[in-house]
Amino acid sequence: MEASSPLTFAIIGLIVGFIIGLVCYRLFSKGARDVSSLKQTLLEREHQIADLKKGMSSHLTSIQERLENIRHEADLLEQQVESEATQWKLSNVKPLSQPASNPENDQGVAMPRDYAAGKNGTLSEDFGLKENKSQDSTPAQPPRY
Repeated sequence: MEASSPLTFAIIGLIVGFIIGLVCYRLFSKGARDVSSLKQTLLEREHQIADLKKGMSSHLTSIQERLENIRHEADLLEQQVESEATQWKLSNVKPLSQPASNPENDQGVAMPRDYAAGKNGTLSEDFGLKENKSQDSTPAQPPRY
């Protein structure tokens, strides 16, 4: 075989191409490995979040059931108090569902107002819109020196 035969060039070209492909694969496979490891980490985190959501859901459901049980027991106690009050003929026992009002506090509390009382207060509706009537209609003269 001659040194310049086409078969020699083809074999050398295949070897060089294989080496270049191997180098490129090594260079670019690191990025692919990083991407795949990031995807794996993301899937693990999503799985952890799903577990947390499931745990939180069961926790909230148990809290809701406990609250319903407490409400039911409170209703039973209220009915028991009312039945015993009627049995003992007590008239001053009020049901717990109605809040007790204190007449001392109700008399001293006034309804809040949106603006100040009076006609010329700074929070009145027409503050700054009308001219002050105490001023003369003639403009004031500047002082002379």
